[in-house]
Amino acid sequence: MVEAPRNTRQRRAVVAILSDLDGFASAQEIHDVLKKRGESVGLSTVYRSLQALTDAAEIDALRNNDGEVLYRRCSSGHHHHLVCRTCGRTVEVEGPTVERWADKIAGEHGFVDVAHTLEIFGTCNACAAKE
Repeated sequence: MVEAPRNTRQRRAVVAILSDLDGFASAQEIHDVLKKRGESVGLSTVYRSLQALTDAAEIDALRNNDGEVLYRRCSSGHHHHLVCRTCGRTVEVEGPTVERWADKIAGEHGFVDVAHTLEIFGTCNACAAKE
């Protein structure tokens, strides 16, 4: 079990930014918002905070098409994401069919204690209407 990260002033500032965001954001984007809000938090501290929060399963992380890791504060429990490629709007979705499929495939190949991630990228209605 991963220990909860220390609740430092810098970490609280990072969590506050994540709570205000609607979609996923990069460490650099989070750092930029912190600077605009007058917070003195170094970029390396932002990265360490995000990694600790991810390790403690307090936030979700995903890798975008460019390989950059993006972060978001999400609800608890296993879920997946629909992510707009244009604006970053994110919707949490459950996927019981995916869960059953993953368990079935793992069992067929003799795997136990499996985990998976699934992110679905597309264009939201609002962005599609603008195009």
